[in-house]
Amino acid sequence: MDYWNAFWVGGLICALVQILLDKTKLMPGRVMVLLVCTGTLLGAIGIYQPLIDFAGAGASVPLLGFGNTLWKGMKEAIDTDGFIGLFKGGFTACAAGVSAALIFSYIASWIFKPKMKE
Repeated sequence: MDYWNAFWVGGLICALVQILLDKTKLMPGRVMVLLVCTGTLLGAIGIYQPLIDFAGAGASVPLLGFGNTLWKGMKEAIDTDGFIGLFKGGFTACAAGVSAALIFSYIASWIFKPKMKE
C-alpha cells in the first residue's frame, strides 16, 4: 500500500504541475521556484509533513518536498543557533541534494547544447 500511495500522490503532484505548465505562460524555472516556495509554506504551516507521512517518497521527492526540507532545516537551525540559523539551516539540510543537482546539471550542460527558449 505504501508504494501505491507514493505512486498516486507523486503522480498527482506531477500531473498538476504539467497542467500548470501547459495552461499558463509561466516558464519552467518560475514554476520550479513556485513549487519550492509552496513546499516551504506548506511545511511552515504544518500541512506537508502529514502528506509525507502518508505518501513517503511520492511527496518528499518532488520540488514541494525540497521546499519542505529547506523549511525543516531552517527551523532546526534557528532553534539551535538563533538568527544565523536562518542562513545556514537550508544549506545543511539540503547539502547533498543541491550539490548533486549542481554537479549533474553542469555535466549535462557539457554533454548537451543548452539554448534559450524563444
